[in-house]
Amino acid sequence: MFNSEKIGNEFYQSLGKLFYYVAIADHQVRPIEIKRLRKYVRQHWLDVDDVEDEFHTDAAYQIEIVFDWLNGEEKDGEEYFKEFKEFYKEHHEKFPENLKELIVETAESIAKSFAGKNRSEMLAIFKLKQLFNH
Repeated sequence: MFNSEKIGNEFYQSLGKLFYYVAIADHQVRPIEIKRLRKYVRQHWLDVDDVEDEFHTDAAYQIEIVFDWLNGEEKDGEEYFKEFKEFYKEHHEKFPENLKELIVETAESIAKSFAGKNRSEMLAIFKLKQLFNH
């Protein structure tokens, strides 16, 4: 899927930013959202490709690493959506339909994990779907 390890790692890092953006949309990242993200990484993202990071672990773990780092920073997520959007526009050919579906499914699962999707999270997912449909 990715012709270089660098782009593969950037891909997973940008997903970490995107999923953080969804989780922080309501101004609070809850433990259940973190747990849901970890579950999705292990059940779905580890099998996406064979890209490894510089420590020879599956690059999909970059999703969790970046998410956790951003969560520690406690910043607004809007900037991270912009960064994901830029990555997507630069590498849109690397996003087949099934991958886009998994990204949306993961984002929706995070959003629904705590008391269902609220308005801010619904808007975040709407923006993601809009990006993929253009």
